This record gives sequence, C-alpha cells and structure tokens, in this order.
Amino acid sequence: MITKQNYHSPKIGFISLGCPKAGSDSEKMLSKIKAEGYEIAQNYHDSELVIVNTCGFIDSAVEESLNAISEAIDNNGKVIVTGCLGERREVIEKRFDNLLAITGSEAYREVMDAVHTHVPKPVNPHIDLIPPQGVRLTPKHYAYIKISEGCNHTCTFCIIPSMRGKLVSRPIGEIMQEAENLVRSGVSELIIISQDTSAYGVDIKYRSGFWNGRPIKSDLYHLAKNLSKLGVWVRFHYVYPYPNVDNLISLMAEGNILPYIDVPFQHASPEILKSMKRPANAENNLERIKGWRKICPELVIRSTFIVGFPGETDEQFEYLVEFLEQAKLDRVGCFMYSNVEGAAANNITNQVDSDIKQARLERLMKVQKSISQKKLSDKVNSIQTVIVDEIGDNYAMARSYANAPEIDGVIFLENPEGLEPGDMLDVRIKSSEDYDLYAGPK
Repeated sequence: MITKQNYHSPKIGFISLGCPKAGSDSEKMLSKIKAEGYEIAQNYHDSELVIVNTCGFIDSAVEESLNAISEAIDNNGKVIVTGCLGERREVIEKRFDNLLAITGSEAYREVMDAVHTHVPKPVNPHIDLIPPQGVRLTPKHYAYIKISEGCNHTCTFCIIPSMRGKLVSRPIGEIMQEAENLVRSGVSELIIISQDTSAYGVDIKYRSGFWNGRPIKSDLYHLAKNLSKLGVWVRFHYVYPYPNVDNLISLMAEGNILPYIDVPFQHASPEILKSMKRPANAENNLERIKGWRKICPELVIRSTFIVGFPGETDEQFEYLVEFLEQAKLDRVGCFMYSNVEGAAANNITNQVDSDIKQARLERLMKVQKSISQKKLSDKVNSIQTVIVDEIGDNYAMARSYANAPEIDGVIFLENPEGLEPGDMLDVRIKSSEDYDLYAGPK
C-alpha cells in the first residue's frame, strides 16, 4: 500500500523595486527561492515572510523603498530588506527596529540564510528543479541580462559605487549560458544592462573566457558578436560614449544587433559635466553621435539628462538645449536634480531653485517633444518589424527595434484578434503622435 505524503511548501512574499538591474537581482533571488522548494506568495496574507528588494539611488526611490517596507511590516510583520538601500543600514534602522534582516545588494547568500533561519527549508524529494532560465519578472518574450556589477566612476550626483562597489564583470561564459538558456525558453529579445556597459571586462583586463568549448574575449564587442549568433533581438542599455562603442555601432550596421543604444549623457555643458565628474566629459559628443549615424544611419539613440544641477547657470542650460536641438536624439528622459544622501554634489554651492528646475525640465521636454513628433511622422507609411507586448480590447501594444520596453513609446496595432504577446510581424505605420505610432496590416 502506497501512502500519499503531503509536502508543505512555505510561501515567500517578494517586492522588487528600482531599475532593471535591481530586477535582475530579484530574478536571481526568486530562482534560488523556487529551487529550494519554496513557493512565491501573491499577497501578504499567504506569506510566511516578505523580502523587499530596495532602491536607494535618489531621494524619491529611498522614500518609495521605506514605504514598501512599512507596508510589508503592517500587512505581514516578518520582513527581510535587501538591495541598494540595504547598503545604507542606518537609514533603515532609523525608521524600523523590527526587521528580520537587512542585507545589501547582490547579497543572495545572506538573504537565503535569513530565509532559512525564519522559515526552514522545505523537505520534498519530488520538487521539480528550477528551469534553466530561472524565475523571471518580465514577460516570457524578453529578458534583461546584467553583465557586471558596480562602477569605477565617482560621479558627484551618484552613490551607486558606495553601495555596489567597483566594477566586477561577470564571466563571459556565464553570461552566454544565461542568454542561451533564455533563448531556449522562448525569449526573443535580450536586453543587456549594467551600471557601465561600455566598461565590461576592464577589471579583468579583457581576459578570455569559454562558451561551448570556445574561447571568447571578455569585452563588449565580442560579447555582442556572440550574443548575435543566438538569433534573437539584442539591445544594449547604459552604454557610456567611449571610443570602443564605435565597434558596437558597426555590429548594428551589419544587422547583428539592434541599432538602438541607450547613452546616459546627463548634460552637455563642459563645465557641468566636469562638476558632475562624468566620464568622457572632454569628448565632443555631438561629433561622436554624427560618427555613429554615419556608420549606422538607422541608429536610434536614447539618453537621459539632469537639469538644475548645483551651479547650473542659464547659459549652461541653454547650451544643453542647443545640444539637444543639434543632436536630435530619438528618445529622451529628463530629471530635476535632487540631493541624495551621501552624494558629493550635496556640498556644491549655488543650489538651483526648485521653480527654475521645473521650468527648465518643461522647456527641455518641449524641445524633445518637437523632435520626437518630426521623427515619428517620418515613419508614417513605412514597414516596421514589431514584437507584441500586450493585447488590449481594441489595440495590441507592440514595439519595433526603436522602442525599449517600459521606457519608450509603443506602436498600437489595430485588429489585435489572433495576436499573442511575443508574436513578431511586419506592419505598416498609419499615423503618429508625440511619442507613439499607430499601425495596421502590412
């Protein structure tokens, strides 16, 4: 007689905040949790405890993280805090004295040790192994891959290096194996991220690694070239404008990877860039952009800028506006500068008034809106290959190579019947708005 055994799988709640890099950390922790036989709870009530993966980059992110911790405590009571804000333990302990544990970024082992302490690891010999691609927070058809941790720069507005440390590049074979597993699971778009993607391999002097028995040099160009062999879209984010990026643009021109690049310029004024201690602040970024577009005319460039940095004058802001008018970037995000606890820029004199910062943000985005309108109107009647992200009642939301998920505009597809997320198809652009496009059948 066979006796059926009922195995209890404790449920762990998980809250993931912050950027895609933090999301990548969350996926690794979730994969480990699932691999050990725990289940992921969908609400506070069912959770044995709750893990909050925090962000601590700017003041608003810190407040969001603290509020999430507070909500988890109020609704569950047993909370483990990890992530960037965990590196600033004193900020958390000042507000909470009843947490199960506080760990920093990439502290996978410490998080699991805390989970084991408060919710013993389940014993079940029949638990299915975690799939090779791991647990993911993104839709099934695209995924982020983080290729390094930390940063070697000392930008005065940023505290990431103090939280995540110096640059540590992942072994290239490990990255390629993760990418291969994701593609085998059905992913059709890989988005490569890090704090400074262009610097990949600097810390290990670009030494060769191995994938499928073949040596591969650990640098950005060879990583991109090998990822392109997987037969899916490959998109690069957080690429600093170093000279070695020219080789990446060449791969885009050859059709190996998507002709899309996210470059965090942050400003254009030489004086402000120097005050920010931005890398490559002496480079002529306008000339570099022209050079990239000469190599790859289809190139789409996205960037972010900070207005109201301490000491920013009207003339320096106008310099930024003129840069944007000449560069004609395809996608632009803009933020008003705000002090971040621990950042060197807090000590710079001549802080800019909040009303002036708001006015400058609105002015810059008005300029970018005009640029975007013109660029998108030029696409009307063109044929675009798109990937479907979401199905609505009247439209499906899709993206072309020119749109990164979550941060760029979308292409609305009429008559969505029969479409599913992840489908790829060619469509004809029918009309445009400020940041979005509308399309119908080819």
